Amino acid sequence: MTESTEEKNITVNRKASHDYFILQTYEAGIVLVGTEVKALRQNKANLVDSYATLANDGVWLHNANISVYEQGSINNHDPVRKRKLLLNKSEIRKLNKAVTEKGNTLIPLRLYFKNGLVKVELAVATGKRQYDKREDIAKRDLIREMQRKFK
Repeated sequence: MTESTEEKNITVNRKASHDYFILQTYEAGIVLVGTEVKALRQNKANLVDSYATLANDGVWLHNANISVYEQGSINNHDPVRKRKLLLNKSEIRKLNKAVTEKGNTLIPLRLYFKNGLVKVELAVATGKRQYDKREDIAKRDLIREMQRKFK
């Protein structure tokens, strides 16, 4: 029996790969209300400056902006509320161990639909210094220049 896993990106945190070294990634579910899902179906989300924290009751996503659903009523959601992420206990233990190391943080890389459910790609990351960012830009420019020459 083969299952087709259809994935459709909602939003990608492009700033993450520029500002952080990605060490490890995890896939997590997310607890949402109805108007949030409808807003996500219209691709109205932003992960810039968002992060995740570990609390004693689980993993929480902060500063993820899911815009208000226009056709929603007075029961519309708060756009930047904190949202619970759904992970196994073993994954939470691994994340806790990784985040307690100095300099590591949890950041969301992308939001996407997988088989009709909203998922978050969560990464354990270490912040880049300014000279690391310049080095990456120089490498990218060098590769681009070489590709132009060989065309």
